[in-house]
Amino acid sequence: WFILQYMSGFGNEHVSEDPRCPGALPEGQNNPQVCPYGLYAEQLSGSAFTCPRPTNKRSWLYRILPSVCHKPFKPLEEGHLTHDWDEIEPDPNQLRWKPFEIPKAPQNKMDFVSGLHTLCGAGEPRGRNGIAVHIFVCNTSMIDRCLYNSDGDFLIVPQQGKLLITTEFGKMLVEPNEICVIQQGMRFSVEVFGETRGYILEVYGAHFELPDLGPIGANGLANPRDFLVPVAWYEDRQVPGGYTVISKYQGKLFAAQQDFSPFNVVAWHGNYTPYKYHLEKFMVINAVAFDHADPSIFTVLTAKTTRAGVALADFVIFPPRWGVANNTFRPPYYHRNCMSEFMGLIKGHYEAKEEGFQPGGGSLHSMMTPHGPDADCFEKASKAKLEPERVADGTMAFMFESSLSLAVTKWGLQTSNRLDKNYYKCWEPLKSHFNPKCK
Repeated sequence: WFILQYMSGFGNEHVSEDPRCPGALPEGQNNPQVCPYGLYAEQLSGSAFTCPRPTNKRSWLYRILPSVCHKPFKPLEEGHLTHDWDEIEPDPNQLRWKPFEIPKAPQNKMDFVSGLHTLCGAGEPRGRNGIAVHIFVCNTSMIDRCLYNSDGDFLIVPQQGKLLITTEFGKMLVEPNEICVIQQGMRFSVEVFGETRGYILEVYGAHFELPDLGPIGANGLANPRDFLVPVAWYEDRQVPGGYTVISKYQGKLFAAQQDFSPFNVVAWHGNYTPYKYHLEKFMVINAVAFDHADPSIFTVLTAKTTRAGVALADFVIFPPRWGVANNTFRPPYYHRNCMSEFMGLIKGHYEAKEEGFQPGGGSLHSMMTPHGPDADCFEKASKAKLEPERVADGTMAFMFESSLSLAVTKWGLQTSNRLDKNYYKCWEPLKSHFNPKCK
């Protein structure tokens, strides 16, 4: 796995063929009467045929057998995966979770699919508008089974343990401090190397794209060339015992059996692919005089709505950087927001809450729920000598931000048993410094 190869570029038109079968890509057309090597041509569409060219997404796959060769789908137990946002009463409080527990193997073997737990979300996959935040915890690899998401795209953020992800387009190794996106309909299987945990942002009805840069100019934030796409790799493998293809469809799981590996794509071309990105490649923009720029300057990827500038979901990071603002309270300020903010921590200590917010845990500050630095952070930052300083060295926090009002699941509030009931107490020591005689 350490010699995996990739092509670079976000949303590029890529072409790739497994070097074991040179010339597997048809020349000059997509769907010849007879494909090279006796392959089948199959198109995977990620957008309506009639979308404008900048948003039109599709890839052509040349495979040993087409993906239609399977037995009928049957319902599969989905465990803690859900999009039932009404199973428990809404909770507008500031919420924080301790690190989510990874089951121990071999007593409780759990792979990526069985380890999916929905934490919060809004909207509905049938209406093609909504998002969900999932936690995944697993300790074993997916054996002779793969998953594809009929509902939307998965943005996967590993926090502990690396993922070797086999897709129809090739293989990707995704480690903590990297992310990957598996877009709607793409079949993938996840191999792990021990206790593994991470976060998933799922979006229905939109694809992730790079945010517009506006006055920043042509360069900055996540640069397109740093996104990596796998190269074609195939296996011609019969599975007499049955290979299980799992579909996430309308929020439920369904399984179908077939007698061959679905990773039988010898060559492909197109602009609809899985991809990965290393968060250290992000070019940070920051205030260099006074005050804060809005945290939107840390947006890596966005899934847009039809309203200009209003995101269905943004993926935002808070990477190591310099803080130099003069006469400024430098940590994040106190805030009430018309957006919903879920935060996770990949590693290190988040500057505004060094205690309690831990790697592998999370927090949710819902629409218009106030939040901000804890009392200890406020007192320290109010008295600090304002010199240039490194912020967040050794740390990577992130945020899933959405214009939707997110409902928390019963698993998130109760069953997981990871909710920090004392979170609100971190603000209780804040005291009044008001002095009407002091100007």
